[in-house]
Amino acid sequence: MCYSPEADLIAGLVVGAVAVDGFRHVERRSDLALASVPAVLAAHQLIEAAAWWGLQGRIPSDVGEAAVTAYLAVALGVVPILVPFAVMRAEENSRRRSAMVPFVGLGAAVSAMLFASMLAEPVGAAIGGRYLAYDVAIIGGSITGLGYVGATCVPLLMSTRRVLRGFGIVNIPVAAGLSILLAAGFISLWCVWAAVTSVVVAVSVRRPYALHRLSAHATSAG
Repeated sequence: MCYSPEADLIAGLVVGAVAVDGFRHVERRSDLALASVPAVLAAHQLIEAAAWWGLQGRIPSDVGEAAVTAYLAVALGVVPILVPFAVMRAEENSRRRSAMVPFVGLGAAVSAMLFASMLAEPVGAAIGGRYLAYDVAIIGGSITGLGYVGATCVPLLMSTRRVLRGFGIVNIPVAAGLSILLAAGFISLWCVWAAVTSVVVAVSVRRPYALHRLSAHATSAG
């Protein structure tokens, strides 16, 4: 999410361009899921722009409501399974890849729980200053939230790709800080972090695979 529809639109277009570049440099089928992450994030930003416009009365309300539902479906149902699966598929070290499987299962369970939450009660959104406040009653509460964090963060920390592992380390405090800003009702800057995430993914996809293999072998030897 971002602090205005214009920011969401710009972020979506920028991240979309990064996604195209990432797909152009995919050399292995196992990297396709990872390369798709920026594309999903780009669509997510563009969908939220429509949600903003619907709440502002600039487009038909039913279109805006559909955008709110679609935004939540991506955030709650797609991201928690896509991220661990993409990182696992891209991992070249077999032992690390096997160790990531439980987190893919955790992501699937969290995704199912969050989808069930959306179906259990009506969802909605309201403009809360420089952010959109989404209304969805999460089944499981904080436990489901912790599962979400574990599924999306831990596989990055386990990756033998230095770019992804470094991003995973930085991601935790940055995500915590952005959550605090949003919870305080100050501003949402998640679109900026989505752009950073997309660049990191694109860099990881573009890196020579010889370097990935060297890193994986060095990790195994250690």
